[in-house]
This record gives sequence, C-alpha cells and structure tokens, in this order.
Amino acid sequence: MTRPLIVALDGPAGAGKSTVARLVAERAGLSLVDTGAIYRTVALLALRGGTPVDDGAALGALATTLPARLRFVVQRGENRVVLDDEDVSAAIRTPDVSTAASAVARHPAVRGALLELQRALGRRGAGSVLEGRDIGTIVFPDAEVKAFVTASPEERARRRMLELAERGLGEGETYERVLAAIVARDKQDSERAVAPLRPAADAVVIDTTGKTLDEVTGAVIALVAAHR
Repeated sequence: MTRPLIVALDGPAGAGKSTVARLVAERAGLSLVDTGAIYRTVALLALRGGTPVDDGAALGALATTLPARLRFVVQRGENRVVLDDEDVSAAIRTPDVSTAASAVARHPAVRGALLELQRALGRRGAGSVLEGRDIGTIVFPDAEVKAFVTASPEERARRRMLELAERGLGEGETYERVLAAIVARDKQDSERAVAPLRPAADAVVIDTTGKTLDEVTGAVIALVAAHR
C-alpha cells in the first residue's frame, strides 16, 4: 500500500502559506489541512465562551471536542472551516482571534489534544498538504516534503491589510497596528517553550517577499515533483 504523501508548509503569520497550500494541494491532487485554522477555532471558542487564554486545562478540554465538531469543506476553490455547521472561516481570521490563537497554542494540553487530529487528517487518502507552524518539526517530522514559507514583517502586514479589506473586516484597523501584532506574534511563536516556530533542519526556506504567487507555488510543486 502506497504511503500517503505529506507536504509540510510551515511559516509565520501572513507569509502566504494558506493560499500556496491550497494551490499546491489542488495541483498535486492532495487534501488540504489548515492546522492554524484548528488552533484559531479553539481560540474562537474560548473568546465566545469566556475561557481565559491562560487556562491551559480548560482550553485543552475545549480542544478535545473538535474532532466531532470541526470539518474542512472546499467550496468554489476555497477551503472553508465549519464548526457545528457554522462557517467560521471569516470569524477565525479577525485580529482578536489571531492574537488569542497564539496564546492558546502555547499550552501543552491544547497541542496534545490536537496532535492526533492533525495526523489523522493528514493521512487520509493519497496524502495532504498541511500548513502551520510545527508541521515539519512536531506533527510530521518524517514528512516527505518540507518548506518554510516566510516574508518580511512589513510585507506580511501589507498582505494582511488587503486580506481584511477583502473580507470586510478592515474597518478601524491600521497598518501600524497590524504590523505590531505580527511582530509580537512572531516573538511569541518563536519563543514559546512548546513547539516553537522554526524551520525544520531539512526544510527548504522560501522567502516570498517580492515574489509572485505563481513563483512560490511553483517552488513548492517542484519539491513535490522531485520527491515523486
């Protein structure tokens, strides 16, 4: 039996991982798993339910409910996140949820509860493209293809502002605030004790600053083709 192909795409917030992952999955005939969306969903549940983001035990309990509540649905070329039959794709991308997600992801109880869910999703069918922050280092350290997708903080802030505007969520937001949030999240993600953000030793680092989407997608597809 052929082993499922795992493509691990890691990198900081706003580097373009989500779009690249979707295009690579489409072109390579693989499933798409947005692991960041899973953590964001835990953060959304915490904010809605008033669970403190520093309460690891309570957040871990929330995380254990996701296998029965969360699913990904591809609609019109987009990977939608559905929680209890509610499309939360836009709700989990707000600045408040982004900040909370980084805090939520620090807790071992949360990461432990979600680890097997991510692995199970990744191993379905012919394999998957998984994007996140610790796919190549923790979730699938034996992934056949690993890439670390990054960009300058300024470029990522510019892209995030465009994304928020396109989703109708940019009212009252400023570039300076978004940039500060990205810099703070980079520091938090890189310095956390559990599964810190860093390239795997055998990952190919792809800096997307100044590159087109086709160029970045093509670089990852070339890695997949080289493995196959």
